Amino acid sequence: MRTGNEPTTARSPLRMRLWLSLWGLAWAVFGVTAFAVNGRTGWAAVCGVLLVLVLVDLCVVVHRLRQGAHYQPGRSIPPYEPDHGPRGGKGPPPGTP
Repeated sequence: MRTGNEPTTARSPLRMRLWLSLWGLAWAVFGVTAFAVNGRTGWAAVCGVLLVLVLVDLCVVVHRLRQGAHYQPGRSIPPYEPDHGPRGGKGPPPGTP
């Protein structure tokens, strides 16, 4: 059943991102090695930049996976309503005129 708040309760497929990052890591290392051996320094540098991006994404995914079930709930945990704050998301925040 659609509730209308799907973007706020969406779940990221982190395990799929983990495997895709590992696949990209393998290809980026292969690209850097192959292009460096063949003297294509420009393409080796491009693959090196891609390698850095893949490593950063891999670190983010591993960090989020280790945060636990609150950040990556399983199929048995239903979507939860987002926190609307102490006043239910209505009106200005406390302390403002």
